[in-house]
Amino acid sequence: MAHIPCQNPVLSQPLKRRTPDRSDMEGWRRLLLNTDLLASSGGETCATVAGLLLFGSYPHRRLPQAGVTATAFPGPEKDYNTTDEELIRGPLVSVFSARGRVLEKGVIDRTVDFVARNMGTTAWLEGGRRRRKKAFPLDAVREAVVNAVAHRDYTIAGTDIEVSLYSDRLEVISPGRLPNGVTVEKMKEGLRVARNELLKEILRDYGYVEHLGMGVRNRIIASMKKHNGTEPDLIEEESRFVVRLWKDPRHP
Repeated sequence: MAHIPCQNPVLSQPLKRRTPDRSDMEGWRRLLLNTDLLASSGGETCATVAGLLLFGSYPHRRLPQAGVTATAFPGPEKDYNTTDEELIRGPLVSVFSARGRVLEKGVIDRTVDFVARNMGTTAWLEGGRRRRKKAFPLDAVREAVVNAVAHRDYTIAGTDIEVSLYSDRLEVISPGRLPNGVTVEKMKEGLRVARNELLKEILRDYGYVEHLGMGVRNRIIASMKKHNGTEPDLIEEESRFVVRLWKDPRHP
């Protein structure tokens, strides 16, 4: 877990306290134990699942399901003939310099980048002028990805989060059912219940998660309606949760 003190100096912001010097490894150990990013058992100190996912250099070595499979298809269905694909691995959050410059992008930002470069644009004529815009608003894409990594069931092995782009839609599929009595209707109203509470809190402090719990309502549903008038599909299935964003059917 040296990745945290040595390469992520902005950790002091989400932890809401001054962090130890880089050379003070015992200070870092105590701090990370007290924030549940490390755990101690039988005289051994190791990363918790949240610590590994957020800041581990290679979390998929211990959690093979800790990643995103991103694929772009040319048509409306899955096809062997993909236009782009990427296995996205690494820590969830990006690594910053002391001045706030991104040194290395994390899983969330790399996934959003994948969608951004593959989503395409919609174009139409308006009053004799050609108009063009991205197929999806990036705030809705980011919220769907963040929800997937924050709320997926990490006890389900052998399956990544799936991010799939089709000619008419984007699908973000998160393994596991909704946690702790959450329903789709409750999500739409802003219910804040997480399967992975520590994960959600750190992502919130980094600015990835909406503070008032209105991310689905404001950043996905309202954003898509404003962008192209479509209603996103939020679907709970037996062993997964699907967020489906539609392209504008008026301007394919």
